[in-house]
Amino acid sequence: MLLTLSPKTLSSSSPFPLHNSQNPRRKPPNPSRFNRRCNPISVKSEAQIERGLEFDPGATFFRHESARGRDLGVLSASLYKRSNGSLRVLDAMCGCGIRSLRYLAEADADFVAANDANDENRRVITENLSKIERGEGDERRWVVTHMLANKAMIERYMVGDFFDLIDIDSFGSDSAFLRDAFNALKLGGLLYLTSTDGYSSGGHRPYNSLAAYGAFIRPMPFGNEIGLRMLIGGAVREAALLGYHVTPLFSYYSYHGPVFRVLLRVHRGKLHEDRNYGFVTFCQLCGHSDTVRWDELGLLGCPCSDTKASSSLIVSGPMWLGPLHDGSYVTEMLDLAKEWGWVSEGTGMDLEKLLSIMIEESDPRLPPGYFKMDEMASRAKMNSPSLKKMMSALVKEGYAVSRSHIISNGLKTDCPMSHFIKIAQDELQS
Repeated sequence: MLLTLSPKTLSSSSPFPLHNSQNPRRKPPNPSRFNRRCNPISVKSEAQIERGLEFDPGATFFRHESARGRDLGVLSASLYKRSNGSLRVLDAMCGCGIRSLRYLAEADADFVAANDANDENRRVITENLSKIERGEGDERRWVVTHMLANKAMIERYMVGDFFDLIDIDSFGSDSAFLRDAFNALKLGGLLYLTSTDGYSSGGHRPYNSLAAYGAFIRPMPFGNEIGLRMLIGGAVREAALLGYHVTPLFSYYSYHGPVFRVLLRVHRGKLHEDRNYGFVTFCQLCGHSDTVRWDELGLLGCPCSDTKASSSLIVSGPMWLGPLHDGSYVTEMLDLAKEWGWVSEGTGMDLEKLLSIMIEESDPRLPPGYFKMDEMASRAKMNSPSLKKMMSALVKEGYAVSRSHIISNGLKTDCPMSHFIKIAQDELQS
């Protein structure tokens, strides 16, 4: 049966200007499943300046350390606008509205819906966005609404009005909004997701990660990368349920919080065999890590063990196993950052270094995880060579290698731990 939805399904007083879309959609999701943005801390604050834009955080939850994640979102939004000619953004949990303001002012968004469940934030959001002329009727550039995030997305889906980019800066590991976000997003659109649950990514709350992302996570030395892969994996699972598949364009970890952010592009059609969705193993005895596909679960073992079943082997997943970033896409981001003068001496060097390392990490030969040089030195009871010398030696041996944007003393490589240690020993003796 074909279900036809019209604007009459909702109140005629909807604050959003209607926008036609070509997307065919499925039955609407259950409207009883809503999501609320959680404000764990309220602080008094003064006017702030970010990328030349002045704004007032008011009493909302705000971290200036999150500016880098906002930089990445704005760069991606601008690239989308350049490629597609238009840009409509839903900032589902907007806080004080700084992300919405930056999408308007820097990415030249045609329309931004700044939504926050707390209506007490209306004054500060409106005052911050008033730096951009609002416009009237169908020409409005922005609106401020106060709904649960899921309701804001469901309402747009119900009238067939979809967004090019949905930014969900959520708190904790709440993934209940994923399905509604996919429904409210255009095919080919961008979904910018957040998790701040470092306990689950570190393997300390495996049943919480199982409930939120469908992944049973156990402690591993590269837990912060696991957090990114867990978040992507949860989105992969939800997208498949709706007949979609997703591609990670970049993944970003920041120590404050901690914060895990991933940008995904949504495509029509689920993949019947996704080789990038599976399990990660880590051997506590020798330090070797590996990936395991679904059809290999009965063959788990480690090269250091004489038996297939090794008591030292721990398994986490399922999660995303593929590259954390799209190298060509991040290169475009870096080029745009240079064009805008965002990479220069001082703080600009941090953004340039971050994007450059992301490009290195996008090598599809690199498996999940990284080796921490101090852990390697502890296992081998030796000093550690410099990262630069180690990277050069690994390349000479024919291995793929990159730095990690997650940790300064980590290397991503397809070299097994046993050979990694031998190469390090040779470097110290040379």
